[in-house]
Amino acid sequence: MDQTKLSCLGKFGAFLSIAILFNTYAFAQQNQAKLSGTIHEKGSENPLGFATVGIYSEKDSLVAGGISEENGKFSIDVPNGNFYALIEFMGFESHKTRSINFSPQNNKVDLGIITLESTSEDLEEVVVRGEKTIMELSLDKRIFNVGKDLANAGGTANDILMNLPSIAVDPEGNVRLRGSSNVRILIDGKPSGLVSFKGSSGLRQLPANMIDRVEVITNPSARYEAEGMAGVINIILKKENNQGFNGSFEVIAGTPTNLGFTANLNYRHKKINWFINYGLAHRRSPNVADLYQEVYTQDTTFISNQTREGTVASWNNNIRGGLDYYFNENSILTLSYIWRRSDAHRLTDFRYEDSWNTIGNLQTYSLRTQDETEQEPNSEISANYKRAFEQKGHELTATFTYLNYWENSDQIFTQNTYSPEGVEDTSLEQVQTSLNDEYENQYLVMLDYVKPFAKEGKFETGFRTSFRRMKNDYLVQEKGEDGEFTPIPGLDNIFLYDENIMAAYGIIGNKTNNWSYQAGLRVENTDVKTILEETNEENPRKYTNLFPSAHLTYNITQENAFQLSYSRRVQRPVYNDLSPYVTFSDARNFSSGNPDLNPEYTNAFELGHIKYFDKGTLFSTVYYRSTDEKIERLRTVNNDGSSVTKPYNLNGEKSFGLELSGDYRPKEWWKIDVNVNFFHAKIDGSNIQADYTAKTYSWLFRQTSRFTLKNGLDIQFRANYEAKQKTAQGIRKGIFFMDLSASKDIIKDRGTLTLNATDILNSRINRNITEGDNFYTEASSQRQMRQINLTMNYRLKQ
Repeated sequence: MDQTKLSCLGKFGAFLSIAILFNTYAFAQQNQAKLSGTIHEKGSENPLGFATVGIYSEKDSLVAGGISEENGKFSIDVPNGNFYALIEFMGFESHKTRSINFSPQNNKVDLGIITLESTSEDLEEVVVRGEKTIMELSLDKRIFNVGKDLANAGGTANDILMNLPSIAVDPEGNVRLRGSSNVRILIDGKPSGLVSFKGSSGLRQLPANMIDRVEVITNPSARYEAEGMAGVINIILKKENNQGFNGSFEVIAGTPTNLGFTANLNYRHKKINWFINYGLAHRRSPNVADLYQEVYTQDTTFISNQTREGTVASWNNNIRGGLDYYFNENSILTLSYIWRRSDAHRLTDFRYEDSWNTIGNLQTYSLRTQDETEQEPNSEISANYKRAFEQKGHELTATFTYLNYWENSDQIFTQNTYSPEGVEDTSLEQVQTSLNDEYENQYLVMLDYVKPFAKEGKFETGFRTSFRRMKNDYLVQEKGEDGEFTPIPGLDNIFLYDENIMAAYGIIGNKTNNWSYQAGLRVENTDVKTILEETNEENPRKYTNLFPSAHLTYNITQENAFQLSYSRRVQRPVYNDLSPYVTFSDARNFSSGNPDLNPEYTNAFELGHIKYFDKGTLFSTVYYRSTDEKIERLRTVNNDGSSVTKPYNLNGEKSFGLELSGDYRPKEWWKIDVNVNFFHAKIDGSNIQADYTAKTYSWLFRQTSRFTLKNGLDIQFRANYEAKQKTAQGIRKGIFFMDLSASKDIIKDRGTLTLNATDILNSRINRNITEGDNFYTEASSQRQMRQINLTMNYRLKQ
């Protein structure tokens, strides 16, 4: 990091510190009552630290709460009104106080010493189990507690996302939110090496059992980074903080080969909470694909039938450990370390059948084999400090993260060509090698401050800076007649990517009667440079953007509310979009990035409505998005039948849609969840080619039924359908697939045995048609087959 960047960072940090100090004293403290007391163990009179104290209304609604200090003392801000306190501690009988009237005249209440009585001599026999609902709805965010979904057992983060409303994961592993692939994926609220800088590919190595919940934010406020045109998906990892030692373990066995083990453990004693998550998985994943292509020249049509069949054998290790240090319950420092390594061996066979003018007129066929060994280790160090002040909601949070990523790919390709009778043409024999090393280092600093004011108001501000440096050293060679390997022109280079982003935001919100509002502004300064070292090609870009956001909510009742929201978003080209390295596994179909890409910008509008019923919930949204410089991958084909697919900036896209999400419980033992998304998009790629335009109507449907039967047996069925969708160059065909799961609690409800079958019809196949001036291509691929898993989960003091 050069001195200029350090100086800018220092000035900006000093300015932010002054702003925070100013706001700390600029707003008056709320006039609230205070409830205090001391919690002891009955008999020994030892203080009970870290006991929970909940403040409840007469209708049993939680309105405030806190945790006792190490000496057993607690002090909690309580709004005026009639409330009671419920004191709880694992292994002890809970204590409920009388109803207390808090008012300006009675604003300090001391309960004195409260004694709790032990419920058991042997805490090992105490089993406390609680279940959260699968989906928690608010107007700007949906939270999915994924452990309740039986289909996730034994799977990965990709499987979890595939099962959530609004989200689709195609057979290639690409994540789409409301039909758009431009979505930002975060881990615990920040970028992470668990996702991988190459996009969503790292989600295939992250075990589902390490994930606690997923937040889907379709129209984020200025608090979130502006990256991600379609919104933000935030994956929250598991971390317990209960007193003593507790955790969970999971063992997985499945076919095709899927063997795994995960453990989530924590030990809390007084001021320190230690936590660790570990996952080990071994998989053998078969995949198939086929492609039919016609290439038109002046007087002939070149026809190619291509098939691919392969297997990827992988070992994946994930470990995440750290500690929370409680200076007190309002001041917490968290240190964590993540290490992930993936080792894979990919063996793929290709067959190319070539003919002219008619399909049956076979001229030659070629057989190609790809043998690849891949190593992918990465690590992450993170420090987070959170300070909660006396006033409820008054908080300061600081985060530092360092990411390190490395990938090595060593590939060898052999290809032989034969006549229709099977006679080899040795002059066309090919042997090629591809060496590819990729590196990434990223530093991230975030500072967030929240200050309530008046009765319902809140001011937020924050600062974020990130520095990323990536390197791709690649070399593709071919064996000559003399037996020596020489580089293939254009495929020997070192690609460097430097990205520095500085951002700051401010948000102010308040509530008046049934109306509440929030308005924010985020400013981001981006400095990106790409360099091709061998050819000395540079492409620097610097720009500053403003990203406003606004949310207006009207609560008709507590069970019925509307929200209107707006945000401006950006999708910067990521590493894979910019790197000119060409994937060489397929001798006919190449894929690469485009160093000349520009970012795309989106204005997003939403009108949401949420309604709670006695037996269910309905969440509906009407949305509109207008995008400039839309990034889309386009295919070009040469006369010899070889193709290159890489991203380009189109003029833009305008889309609107209606999404409905709801749950309904017709019977106590039957629960139904439904998600439907209808949308229309108008794509304009006429700047690339006049006919690269499309108007498309499409829809997504997902329905889940869960049946809770006697003797602790649960059965779950899910159906998914993604309708066909037009693209700038053709059509992505529809996909239908179903999942079936069953679970049974065992070992005195400490364990759960789950059997699930994903894609039971083996129909989750990606199919598309692509057309250009001189070609027609129809392709299908299936990277993940029907999967059957048996999973055993055991809980210790959870």
